[in-house]
Amino acid sequence: MAAAPRPTPRLQQHPEQSPEQRRAADIIRLLALYRPLLDAFIIDFFTDGLWAQLPPAWQPALASATPVQLAGLLGGPGGPGAAWPLSLLAFAAAARALAFPRGCPGRSPRPPCQSCHLHPLLRRHVKPKKQHEIQRLGKLLQRLSRATGCQRVVDIGAGQGHLSRLLAFGLGLSVTAVESDGRLVGLAERFDQELLRELGKTRGHTKRPACPLTPLAPQHVAGRLDPAAPSGEFLLPPDPPGPSPAARNPLGGPGGSEDGGQVLVTGLHACGDLSPALLCHFARSPAVAAVALVGCCYMKLSTAPQPPGCPLGYPLSASVAALPGHQLSYRAREAACHALEEYKERLRGGSPHLRAHCYRAVLESLIRAADPAKRHLGLQPGRKAHALSFLQYAHLGLPLAGLDPAGVPLDSGAVGAMLEQQHKVVAFCTLGQLLAPAVETLILLDRLLYLREQGFHCAVVPLFNPQFSPRNLVLVASRTPLATVLAGLDKDSKDADSSEDEELGEAESPREGQSPHSPGHSPQ
Repeated sequence: MAAAPRPTPRLQQHPEQSPEQRRAADIIRLLALYRPLLDAFIIDFFTDGLWAQLPPAWQPALASATPVQLAGLLGGPGGPGAAWPLSLLAFAAAARALAFPRGCPGRSPRPPCQSCHLHPLLRRHVKPKKQHEIQRLGKLLQRLSRATGCQRVVDIGAGQGHLSRLLAFGLGLSVTAVESDGRLVGLAERFDQELLRELGKTRGHTKRPACPLTPLAPQHVAGRLDPAAPSGEFLLPPDPPGPSPAARNPLGGPGGSEDGGQVLVTGLHACGDLSPALLCHFARSPAVAAVALVGCCYMKLSTAPQPPGCPLGYPLSASVAALPGHQLSYRAREAACHALEEYKERLRGGSPHLRAHCYRAVLESLIRAADPAKRHLGLQPGRKAHALSFLQYAHLGLPLAGLDPAGVPLDSGAVGAMLEQQHKVVAFCTLGQLLAPAVETLILLDRLLYLREQGFHCAVVPLFNPQFSPRNLVLVASRTPLATVLAGLDKDSKDADSSEDEELGEAESPREGQSPHSPGHSPQ
């Protein structure tokens, strides 16, 4: 990184470009200026002297900043008294302005234990975060179903079938759930049978209130998406192949689905290349009327040049591929899987979790000093590293690197000096967090532009609460206009957030006669 503050890129206007193309170009210019910051691994903080690579004008302000003041750089309220250099303020403002809006986090740091928006039978085996996500995505798919007239949904990467069950039992849609892991397919089918038995009990008792669920179970298919196949050859056998015969392609032939109609395709947190593969099939198959996709694991995206007619990974679009400097390193794509809201809350609360990065950077320095060949080992000394002293942490981590803690100077002055720089490590991490949403935006813009280049209607919407669902941006694409689908969607999400806030507040309020710290109520 240059030794002097870098100018913030001027947002250039090109009348012939769409707003999305201009945004992508501006993000790439911003990333080019600060690429060393984006590509740095925080565990190399001491071994590579990352602090010294920051612009000198930034270093004093960042070194003296409190965690609360650093949180202010990421957006929202910050601590008083922060005197940031203008070049740093401009960098932060540009990074925030270029990233897609992520919606309002709401007041709740986590979803309620049981969503009031889901039938109790649909909440079984489903964690609170997943309840929130399937309820929101289910509403969107219901809107798409009404707008397109499609009653059939193909859920790719369905896992244990939680979303598929909501769509089938809760919304009455005909659902095919595709999952490559045969074990998860079996689990999903078992959960379906449990729900069907409960529905049978309900219908067998005339005194019980009528159940709003329908006895329409999803059809589960064990298979893998074949990204290179024509639209009529959608699936490959599961990996490893199972004993059952290959299932019929849920998209049918190139002219339509098995029953001659169209389908909706969805993927909730479709990992790596699965997301662009879904978009590619949507673009090539008239059988798919619309798609609603939530991506994740951007670091697993392919980045090598792809054969014509079968784009995968990143970039997908001709628009982004034509921009100089569009390439994204593994580290940059990994950073795009950020949890910005959670990190801001840790800064505001001075969370002990903040020391984990410093611990790992010090450990990396000790490992490299003992054996320079041992670099970037995938060490996980424990899930609760923040609760340990560094000595305890090192005694867990060094053996994982094949080193004897007794032969490493853990109590040296050098180790102590590094641990005293935790505030600098946190500040450096914060700068990376500033850029991470812009990288995710660039990846999603690339997918949106790929679809626009082929004439489809598409949009990126913040569907989930980012406070507890970091990958909350949903790409929606259709062969017909989306205005009626998206109209009022933001209001519905805000109303749902408000009800969840109220529900969580009621759940955490002490019962009458119960003190806030009595049994049954956890202290905050």
